[in-house]
Amino acid sequence: MPQLKNRQFLDFEKPVKELYDQIEQLQTTQEKSKTDMSGAITLLEEKILQTKKSITDSLTPWQRVQLSRHPDRPYTLKYIQNMCTDFIELHGDRNVKDDKAMVGGFAQLNGETVMIIGQQKGTNTKTRQYRNFGMANPEGYRKALRLMKLAEKFNKPVITLIDTPGAYPGLEAEERGQGEAIARNIFEMISLKVPVICVIIGEGASGGALGIGVGDRVVMMENTWYTVISPESCSSILWRSWDKKEIAAEQLRLTGTDMLHFKLVDKVLPEPLGGAHWDYEAAAEILKNYLTETLAELKQIPAQQRVDERIKKFGDMGFWEEQ
Repeated sequence: MPQLKNRQFLDFEKPVKELYDQIEQLQTTQEKSKTDMSGAITLLEEKILQTKKSITDSLTPWQRVQLSRHPDRPYTLKYIQNMCTDFIELHGDRNVKDDKAMVGGFAQLNGETVMIIGQQKGTNTKTRQYRNFGMANPEGYRKALRLMKLAEKFNKPVITLIDTPGAYPGLEAEERGQGEAIARNIFEMISLKVPVICVIIGEGASGGALGIGVGDRVVMMENTWYTVISPESCSSILWRSWDKKEIAAEQLRLTGTDMLHFKLVDKVLPEPLGGAHWDYEAAAEILKNYLTETLAELKQIPAQQRVDERIKKFGDMGFWEEQ
């Protein structure tokens, strides 16, 4: 968890920052003058909680997009660290190389062995480049599939954590079969014999998300988004400018509430007050409790029935109107 002095605030979080600045000033005064400021500090702490709640209760779709990209937000490895024990990361697709934007391996979740896979972003300039900003190449998706098949071989559940602005769109990725790799994952995931739970923990963009997003249960954390294109790219295509990204975010219906309404996800999980970036441990605990309960539920269903229900679930998605 970043220290307060290193924490970054979004524009709409500025009222919270101002309150923290006031607390810091009171603490400094208390130290210098030896005057008890605890009462005033307690009142400000209560006001911070109220302010966080009022902000999160009235977020626009674009603000939720911003929260999903918050630089202090926990990424895949942070969730694994706080939810699991004995994580053993597995590397490589056995074909090209090890894609650092996709991580995965066996871990213990509440005493049960699971295969956990997810996209990983970096926390500073160096690690963002190392992780390619969470945008996986074809070998990343092929690594993910290899790990899923390994889990199936040993009859272990699969959990995927989705957080990507999209699959890497570079020329080299296309030459190595980006589209085929994602399509292959979708095809194979639909028929995995083990329980599969997919969780969108940040950005869920396009095929980059769908490449590890087919499961018995697909859920979103509260301040995340899931859609075919980012608001900026949508704005660029429709209006030839990024200036309309807020309108695009509204029109794309990309929030968890919208996805739940369209029956594209099964549940929206709450986040700690103000967002997951304020309390990593609490966010991980919420997700861990959901995963534990849902895995217990899915294990009671015969494998073929799970596959049949998964096929029906994704086959029933979408609707249209005839004029």
